[in-house]
Amino acid sequence: MTDDIQVWMKVAAFVGGGMAMGFGAIGAAIGEGYTASKANEAIARNPQLSGDLFKTMLVGQAIAETASIFALIIAMLLLFSNFSHTSPLLIATFLAAGLCMGLGAIGSGIGSGLPTAEACIGIERQPQMKNRITTIMLAGSAIAQSPAIFALVTSLILLFIDFTGKPVSPTWAAILGAGLASGLGAIGSGIGEGLVAKSGCEGIARQPAGATRTTNVMLLGMAVTETTAIYGLLIACILIFKNFPAAESIAASMALLGAGLCMGIGAIGPGIGEGFAGQSAVKWIARNEEGTATLTRSMLVGQAVAESTGIYALVISLILIFVA
Repeated sequence: MTDDIQVWMKVAAFVGGGMAMGFGAIGAAIGEGYTASKANEAIARNPQLSGDLFKTMLVGQAIAETASIFALIIAMLLLFSNFSHTSPLLIATFLAAGLCMGLGAIGSGIGSGLPTAEACIGIERQPQMKNRITTIMLAGSAIAQSPAIFALVTSLILLFIDFTGKPVSPTWAAILGAGLASGLGAIGSGIGEGLVAKSGCEGIARQPAGATRTTNVMLLGMAVTETTAIYGLLIACILIFKNFPAAESIAASMALLGAGLCMGIGAIGPGIGEGFAGQSAVKWIARNEEGTATLTRSMLVGQAVAESTGIYALVISLILIFVA
């Protein structure tokens, strides 16, 4: 029996590693390609700035690739680490860690590419604002990586926490649910934050005099957009650290797995939707300084309404964990 568990542990580690790197390569490649396309467009319009634009492109692509590097780290840990104990729960752990990091890297990879692409266009239009646009690009791209960091933290916790004292059922479902909650939950916020940061770079290039105002609203919009990824991390932590009594019934396991799926999938739409609201507000504040207060208020109300669906998912997830 022990030999069978060890075999399945290896299978799970290999599959988890493959999913981590496979899914993790999607977002970064899209973000980097989009950045390169806009850099080429900017260079074609102003060849004299090709050196600066090329540097900006490479720096932005390096940040966008961070999410896939996180996925590479988890994949390497799964493929080459020797775990001292044998437990059926490690099968679920390896699969959950791979899924969490792979899915969690998609949104941040795409999101980080959006402000870099717009920064290349902005520098071509306003060469004298190169330093300020680059600073906003770096800040926006870095913040867009935070949902992937949530997924990385969750994956590392799953790999290095000791589940051996817990009952196999329903703990296996809680482990898988945790990976799905944090991994899927990071997708929407990563893309949404990138959308807001994209408009920040565009706004500063269009209206350099309002750079401070545009930056402040951009950061506010990105902070609100990130909340659904935090919900995913919250549900993941509850599922990982809460002690669940042994249960032979499959219903208990499905409730925990359902909680993770509910929060993970339920966070995708709100994250992207809030990003759209923030993107538009930042874009038009740069064009209409007098409307800053009204546009900011409209942005926050719009984001709050979009957030409500993520809150519904959070409530149902908590009911599945603590009531069902």
